[in-house]
Amino acid sequence: MVVCEGWVLKKRRKKMQGFARRYFILYESGRLAYAFEPGQPIRDDISLQHAAISTAPGRKDIHIDSNAATFHIKCLSSEDFEIWMKAFRKFITNGVEARKSASARLASRQGALRLNRSGTVAEEMGLTISELEASVSDLHLLPLFQTKDSSRRSDKDKHKEHAKFVLFKRSHHSTHHELIDDASEGIQHSNATQVLERVKSIVDTLKSQHLALVKSINTLSQYDPSQATHAAALPLSYTAEEEEGADEPSARNPAVTARRSDRISIATTVSESIHEWFDALDEGPEEFLIDPQNAPDGGEQPSQILASNHPSVSDKLDNSSIDTDINDDAVKDTTVVEGNTALTGLQIIRRTQLPAPPVGDEGSLFAILKKNVGKDLANIAFPVTFNEPLTLLQRSAEEVEYYDLLNHAALAVDPIHRICYVAAFAASGYAHTRYRTGRKGFNPMLGETFEDSRMLFIAEKVRHNPLEIVYHAESAGWDLSSTSCGKTKFWGKSLEIIPLGTSRARIGDDQYVWTKPSSFMRNLMVGTKYFEHTGKMTIENTTTKIRCVLDFQQNGYWGPSNVISGAVHGSGGEVLCHLEGKWDDQLSHTLDSSHFHLLWRVHPYPKNSPDYYGFTSFGMTLNELTEEMIPVLPPTDSRYRPDVRALENGQLDLAEEEKSRIEEMQRDRRKRGEECQPRWFKLVGGEWQYCGGYWEARAQGWKNESFQSLW
Repeated sequence: MVVCEGWVLKKRRKKMQGFARRYFILYESGRLAYAFEPGQPIRDDISLQHAAISTAPGRKDIHIDSNAATFHIKCLSSEDFEIWMKAFRKFITNGVEARKSASARLASRQGALRLNRSGTVAEEMGLTISELEASVSDLHLLPLFQTKDSSRRSDKDKHKEHAKFVLFKRSHHSTHHELIDDASEGIQHSNATQVLERVKSIVDTLKSQHLALVKSINTLSQYDPSQATHAAALPLSYTAEEEEGADEPSARNPAVTARRSDRISIATTVSESIHEWFDALDEGPEEFLIDPQNAPDGGEQPSQILASNHPSVSDKLDNSSIDTDINDDAVKDTTVVEGNTALTGLQIIRRTQLPAPPVGDEGSLFAILKKNVGKDLANIAFPVTFNEPLTLLQRSAEEVEYYDLLNHAALAVDPIHRICYVAAFAASGYAHTRYRTGRKGFNPMLGETFEDSRMLFIAEKVRHNPLEIVYHAESAGWDLSSTSCGKTKFWGKSLEIIPLGTSRARIGDDQYVWTKPSSFMRNLMVGTKYFEHTGKMTIENTTTKIRCVLDFQQNGYWGPSNVISGAVHGSGGEVLCHLEGKWDDQLSHTLDSSHFHLLWRVHPYPKNSPDYYGFTSFGMTLNELTEEMIPVLPPTDSRYRPDVRALENGQLDLAEEEKSRIEEMQRDRRKRGEECQPRWFKLVGGEWQYCGGYWEARAQGWKNESFQSLW
């Protein structure tokens, strides 16, 4: 028997192919199937009996994930969305309990997990409070007094209203005031009042202590580098009931805040104390809400990324100055906050959106490349429409966005854990390319530099032909250097980028070296262009000879895309552990068939990322020039380039003019033999090394430095 049927849009299996119109049928048995047309053979089907259903009402999206397959469907109208969801909910038997957040389900398993000491104390204190409240309710022998005046009844009503938001569930027995009403009137009122007040005072004290402890644990887990060892500890989205209540005055109630903090901190403590994740319990069909119904654009909920200007002082962030209320209307999108640093002593609030979206079409890349099949494209001049408002120096900084993974590697004692974090950092350098399509960064001028004080990052162009860019970053416990160079070739349908540079990281006494696999820009002729990275990346510890081999798998017609897998090998070649994940999502250390340790997870993309060159929240901050930066940046910094600034502001004609003028100035310097020489890097033994002195000269205000005009 058919429960519901009709036309919906289904996402195609292959990457970037979009949605197709399909005829879906839901049977009474819970089987959901689809065909090309009504009456035609069934193409595929799944069972709703053990499926998780995620919805985005604003976009009319329904994501059905079962054990066998996943359907991503989009309803044609809001009415169709409600009809289908009403039909699906007939198979969701768990009700509200099934829609609780993943972090709450994780907390429900806390009895089977080993919590750290602080988490255990918090739980025990919470149980003590619950027992104490229940004991107060059970004190039938306590002398109480009954009152019937109107003011007492009014207080009773207020008390009942407030009781909805207490930190812990109340006993099924009567509340304090109900006991007062039912107690014997023959016992003196004064003694009963004193006893109740004293017990109430104890309960309030315990609640305050518990709330303070929970907040402390939550703060440490979010901001302390030694605690936030992996992105798995971040709390998941709230349930629909919680998000809807966030705008109500009751959401400001401390008890509600405490309950939410308690849930988040317990989930965080669990994942950090045992360093492993568990498969979800098979609780039957479930429903999750991706975005609230009052979000008309269906965008992601705003989030925050906390970034210290210097990793070594990240634990000194003033947490009180950081607003973590995701429902704050003042937060338009992902907010990047830089804490107080030893370099500037200032707090910089970064922008969350570019001044203007791309102007005009990027043009036909195929029309330019078809004349250069198999050739190196480094010397081909492209119109400014093919550029994005970042230089290649700034794009190299995007590879170091997840530099905090190196902090975790420096804290790791086990050499296997350390190389796993280094491998996760190397893989994370590709995450920013998820939505990048068809546009290239501006070619820097010789002598041009770019700095980022968040990780003491300095990059400089050191050679023009062939193009070579070198960068250096450092923190307490590690330093990183890399040479970015390579070749590009056009093969007819795709553009291959062959990296030739080497990356090196020093962590304590360990030295790590790795090279990058090839990258391809697909669908140059037809379809939506996208990046794909394929090949093997070997991260080797030259000190201990332990190495990690990551395989960036080529996307196929069927199955998941952007998959990476790898293994850590000992000095004798034996396999020590396995890694798996996606370069645009996460990377995990596999512990066994059902447990894994999440090493890295991508930061949430801003909801308007596809409309702004596909930039990440981190990428949108790279060309920002704030008042705090102007006094300390050298005139060679990429943020001062007028052509990049014009393109960022949507002034396409001005950007084209400035780009031609700056390139002509460099040609003139080359003809006169006045080309800029590398200032902060030197060639030693065939490899570029950081000379040092940049941050010292910056602190002195560049008093002893002279710079040649580049633009």
